[in-house]
Amino acid sequence: QVQLVESGGGLVQPGGSLRLSCAASGNIYAINVMGWYRQAPGKQRELVATISRGGVTNYVDSVKGRFTISRDNAKNTLDLQMDSLKPEDAAVYYCNAEISGWTTRYYWGQGTQVTVSS
Repeated sequence: QVQLVESGGGLVQPGGSLRLSCAASGNIYAINVMGWYRQAPGKQRELVATISRGGVTNYVDSVKGRFTISRDNAKNTLDLQMDSLKPEDAAVYYCNAEISGWTTRYYWGQGTQVTVSS
């Protein structure tokens, strides 16, 4: 059984910062690509950023220069540093990872709420 557990969401004022974390546990042989997605009310879930096992990153244009994705392969963790937050960044943020264990498949975390409001 594999679990992804996010933490670090909360309420922040526009222009503020938050750091999200995701920890993977369970029957894990290897974690390949990891990423953060978000879903705002009434909108589809969208990709925010991904990072390969080797550290190659990819960001949606709207967060480039403000968000930084990182991972610790030894600890099976994923982080998202979010700076200069805007009201339009408010959403539930989900951790996603392609994990090889008994099988290889994508897993999702339960989500963590990010609210950006004054």
